[in-house]
Amino acid sequence: MRLIIEILLMGVAVAVAAYLLPGVVVDGFWSAIIAGVLIALANATIGTILRILTFPINFLTLGLMSFVITVLMVLLVDNLMDSFNTNGFISALLFALLLSVLNMIFSAVSSDRN
Repeated sequence: MRLIIEILLMGVAVAVAAYLLPGVVVDGFWSAIIAGVLIALANATIGTILRILTFPINFLTLGLMSFVITVLMVLLVDNLMDSFNTNGFISALLFALLLSVLNMIFSAVSSDRN
């Protein structure tokens, strides 16, 4: 049940971030849920491998490279889906930043209830 709630909250976060940012478009709530799941999967698989390979650069930049990898995963999902679009790197960067903040808020609110 908790996994379903987290997936729905990720979809809400993607939909809200797309609504607030002018350079990001999502064609409906189901597309937002699918985009959220794909971003999470890309970060968990490809993102983890890239973070391991770029550890020295990540160490020198104090974690900034890890955020750039997250933005690249958003751009990857943008290329995979027709119903989720960003207008370039800056839009994806702002989207990833807002998505991180929204997920942090949602996780804080959901952990207070438990």
